[in-house]
Amino acid sequence: MDKKILYVAIRAAIEAGAKIMEVYTDPDADFEIEKKADNSPLTIADRKSHEVISSFLKETPYPILSEEGKKIATDERRSWNELWVVDPLDGTKEFIKRNGEFTVNIAYVRNGYPEAGVIYIPVKQELYFGDCETGAYKVNGIAQAAPDGTVEALMEKGCRLPYEDKHEGFVVVASRSHLTPETEAYIEQMKQQHAQVTTVSSGSSLKLCLVAEGKADVYPRFAPTMEWDTAAGHAIVRAAGGEVYQAEEKTPLRYNKEDLLNPWFIVLPKEGRRE
Repeated sequence: MDKKILYVAIRAAIEAGAKIMEVYTDPDADFEIEKKADNSPLTIADRKSHEVISSFLKETPYPILSEEGKKIATDERRSWNELWVVDPLDGTKEFIKRNGEFTVNIAYVRNGYPEAGVIYIPVKQELYFGDCETGAYKVNGIAQAAPDGTVEALMEKGCRLPYEDKHEGFVVVASRSHLTPETEAYIEQMKQQHAQVTTVSSGSSLKLCLVAEGKADVYPRFAPTMEWDTAAGHAIVRAAGGEVYQAEEKTPLRYNKEDLLNPWFIVLPKEGRRE
């Protein structure tokens, strides 16, 4: 995609992260936790992050589908060949637990596929971004993005993904909050196929980032997720040479569907990377 527009999304994610941290680090802050219709939590930080991101992305040519935005009719979305898919605070449960494993997710989707993605980890000040043309990158220690900065400058500062080609044994990433019996069965299946299997637990979209980095060999997700949970991570995995497949068939996840609920899926790295 246009690098200037991608940089707008990067700035949006970092600025939203800063707003989240104002709430997270305030010892007197009331998270103002509410329950949404699906019983998942919503905090003041989710809402503030959404406001920041929307203020940036509204200047781009593309409409916004955000977890915290207004509900948009399917008939209207059906005409959106290009759009942003946003989760202003992915891992709200981890935010409430104060374990730091939450992210800001912004994805550019074209014709149903994530073409570019940005993930920012506010607590660690780590940035992941990528698109299918130039690859995926990670930048450490970034607390702000200058208005006159460029994607190219960030690429020079960052590490291209995947950067960890070898690790001990076979590594499976699992959700910290949603480890289902089906996932446990899949891990047992991997133990029958590999001599040494290690399970790494993590929250939010960090699980997809671990596969993109090369630190993990697979991330099976046999529990409900929504499109905004995965779109940005999916884009970064694709930019790093991997893919996110529906669990029952080797076809990639699609986005801006009539039903925004994802099917079960498996995240795989670039084929042959560890050979």
